[in-house]
Amino acid sequence: MSFETIFISIFTTYKPVKKQIFHPMVNQSEFYHIPALLSESISGLNIQSAGIYVDVTFGGGGHAKEILSKLGTKGRLFAFDQDEDAEKNIIGDKRLTFVRSNFCYLQNFMNYHNVKTIDGLLADLGVSSHHFDEADRGFSFRFDGKLDMRMNKRSGASAADLINTLSEERLADIFYYYGEMKNSRRIASILVETRKTKKIQTIAHFLEAIRPCINRQKEKKELAQVFQALRIEVNKELDTLREMLEQACELLKPGGRLAVITYHSLEDRLVKNFFKTGNFEGKVNQDFFGNTNTALKAISNKVIVPSDEEIGRNPRARSAKLRVAEKR
Repeated sequence: MSFETIFISIFTTYKPVKKQIFHPMVNQSEFYHIPALLSESISGLNIQSAGIYVDVTFGGGGHAKEILSKLGTKGRLFAFDQDEDAEKNIIGDKRLTFVRSNFCYLQNFMNYHNVKTIDGLLADLGVSSHHFDEADRGFSFRFDGKLDMRMNKRSGASAADLINTLSEERLADIFYYYGEMKNSRRIASILVETRKTKKIQTIAHFLEAIRPCINRQKEKKELAQVFQALRIEVNKELDTLREMLEQACELLKPGGRLAVITYHSLEDRLVKNFFKTGNFEGKVNQDFFGNTNTALKAISNKVIVPSDEEIGRNPRARSAKLRVAEKR
């Protein structure tokens, strides 16, 4: 990556963040997001007291607080989040450095802070409860509001922008590959026809347009798939995940841990393949002696999922899957 690219990415996305003071009786992060697989993911990191760790999905700060509780006075935690709303949850701890940026710039910011290697990295890839519960963010079909879906409201095209400008073929691909909708072509065709008379700007208008394509008996499931597909495209979620995983692997010290929580099969497949083979296609590359020589080794071959007790407390954790790997 050229110096010019690093310079531009740092100084157009980064801004210093003032520490916030919170009332001790109010756990504000719980209103934002309840972290999934909290104890399992922190245990998987095998935190060293004086280590350097990264939480690339700060959100409500739940995982970050647990990491900090395991660190000593010399330990450090870097927390990434591109959403301005996450800044309200910043923890007043001198060991914490908050970076308001997409985690695809992981190496850029570690270089900026003069960090060459890290002891562990955590990624909780799910959308925060806060995002689903804020109507104006456009992540949920439960409300009416702007059809936005951007994690970073400062840049990029919104879901409405994509719906109103992309070709019918491209829209069909998005709903098919990211939402696994078998009638993706029909959905795309209806949207293109609808936007000819009036731009689709709100959730209500979008739902009205695609309603004929949705099976009433599977309405919630299919709408969730459609919204997932749009959200993935808007935020380039799979592309940024690939970039982050490759950079994280380079930054990790030998023996360092990488813990990733996913919420749908597309993410989980990428993580599983990368941990196992070192690439995202899952292609095993062996040398003359049959050795794979991958940089990572999975801590457990079995994926970790929430207990029934956790799902009872936090139903949104039911689709969470945790995978942990260690740098060889």
